[in-house]
Amino acid sequence: MQDEKTIRRQMIELLGGDRGAGARELSRALHIPEREVYGHLEHIARSLKTRGLRLEVEPARCLDCGFVFRKRTKLAPPGHCPGCRGSHLQRPRYRIVVR
Repeated sequence: MQDEKTIRRQMIELLGGDRGAGARELSRALHIPEREVYGHLEHIARSLKTRGLRLEVEPARCLDCGFVFRKRTKLAPPGHCPGCRGSHLQRPRYRIVVR
């Protein structure tokens, strides 16, 4: 079993690029369930503050009506759009940037 520190370090490396990554990409790359990714992301977001970095979230967007989830504070993707009630959503992406 992989050590959590190792998983988080690997995740930080994957999120350091210009493009960042989505939770599914991280899940596949690290061989962990997607639901575990969100807990690691929350921890990483808190720990980055001490290094002068932050976790930037490109918000989810409804592909049917174009609604953007700008004010969402949860890192996990929403289930449906509050505008049109559709579930055809572009998932959020994450990356690490300098504060």
